[in-house]
Amino acid sequence: MKKPSWIRRVALGMVALFTVGLVAGCGGGQQAAAPKAEEKVKIALILPSTIDDAAWAQSMYEGIKAVETKMGKDKLELRVSERLSKPVDAGAAIRQAASEGFSIVIAHGSQYQSVVQEVAKEFPKTTFAYGTGFQSGPNIFAYDPQAQEGAYLLGFLAGKLTKSNIVGIVGPVEAGDAIKYNKGFEQGVKAANPEAKLRIAYTGSFGDIVKAGELAKTHMDAGADVITGSSQQSVGGIKAVAAKPGAYWLSTDMDQSSLAPETVLAAQAYNWEKVVTKMIELRKAGTLGGQHLTISFAEGNLDLKINPKLADKIPADVKAAVDKAKDEIVKGALKIEVSSK
Repeated sequence: MKKPSWIRRVALGMVALFTVGLVAGCGGGQQAAAPKAEEKVKIALILPSTIDDAAWAQSMYEGIKAVETKMGKDKLELRVSERLSKPVDAGAAIRQAASEGFSIVIAHGSQYQSVVQEVAKEFPKTTFAYGTGFQSGPNIFAYDPQAQEGAYLLGFLAGKLTKSNIVGIVGPVEAGDAIKYNKGFEQGVKAANPEAKLRIAYTGSFGDIVKAGELAKTHMDAGADVITGSSQQSVGGIKAVAAKPGAYWLSTDMDQSSLAPETVLAAQAYNWEKVVTKMIELRKAGTLGGQHLTISFAEGNLDLKINPKLADKIPADVKAAVDKAKDEIVKGALKIEVSSK
């Protein structure tokens, strides 16, 4: 028996609606379209050390907290996972954060590059970021601090202020940022004082505070009176140098003068607030990743901070020369070489 026409039309309409819904359901999970109107930005921060390491990790944590203060706690949610120096352990935390709906997952270390690249493919609507790095992806930001720039200026200060003509570096491992920083520092020392000798030693770790202190003492026993170093272990170096009157420490990652106000002369400090704000704005505009974010004097997200308490230890002509070098770096007239040549 032939069905009435209105019944056929209803039946066809239901089939059409079911078909459209099925197609949308199959494709929705892999679409990379950006959510343009998130009510709250949820950031998961993966750290190799702790939020109070007085160095690399703390500087990023404080940068995000500054963004939270500006946006308001009702607009930004932050969750931190600490002490995940091993990429395998960090990978579980990164995947968990993405699966829980965090909009931006920041894995704060170059060692996380491979695991971020792997997990990001599974969550195309989530923004991932890591650094130091330069390999981005469709939903990955790679941030790249130009550590050699501030290091050059700090090395210049060291070359001018050393009285013994011996300067020391306490390095973590001979790779990545440490190399960029050390090469920039060495060039600064030589530019300011060709006669100065530079001693470099590595602990083989990012967090060996005790050994960092021992290496700083070894440098001072050899005559060094201005010392620097990078990574969270630098706290050990600062404490050792602070015990010797007349010796100075030059810091990187963040201003560490609060640890030793009479010893930390100056610092290179990353402005993570600007970097994270840029990530948030790009995501809101529909860009989930795919960019290499440079941190430099020219970008305005790298600062040179002089300890106000020790500012009078820097002669006016030296301060002027440092300012001039910084201006040349910004304009591109002075480039700090970081190649292995």
